[in-house]
Amino acid sequence: MSNSFYSYKVSNGHGLPHDPFKSIIAPRPIGWISSKSAAGEVNLAPYSFFNAFNNAPPIIGFSSVGYKDSVKNIESTGEFCWSMATQPLAEAMNITSKPVDSGVNEYELAKLEAGSPDEVSVPFVAASPVSMECKLTQIVQLNNVSKEPLDT
Repeated sequence: MSNSFYSYKVSNGHGLPHDPFKSIIAPRPIGWISSKSAAGEVNLAPYSFFNAFNNAPPIIGFSSVGYKDSVKNIESTGEFCWSMATQPLAEAMNITSKPVDSGVNEYELAKLEAGSPDEVSVPFVAASPVSMECKLTQIVQLNNVSKEPLDT
């Protein structure tokens, strides 16, 4: 009888062709986080580590691997939008996942229309069936098991 249970120590690596972590924690809704710098430059980036954390008041969150433009912008302005990336928008989402130079407009690059928000100054993805206009409540720096900050 074969053992179908798979386990590994993170410190030793997983030994597989691709890291299984993202496939194991599923389904994970992928959403775009749109933000705007203090200078008014819009950024649009997809995040797969996104979820709801509370319903009253509604609180959502996302995790950024590293201190990317999205986090910098949200930290400086206190605003962002989340837009659901659905199957019909998958190609546009893939386009916006690639690193671009500063000043490149991901909405234009992916041929997406920017929606006009009511509560914040950051546009959302107009083609998305669901978008949320958000205000920053907190940024949490995650640590490793040695209590050292991750990827800053």
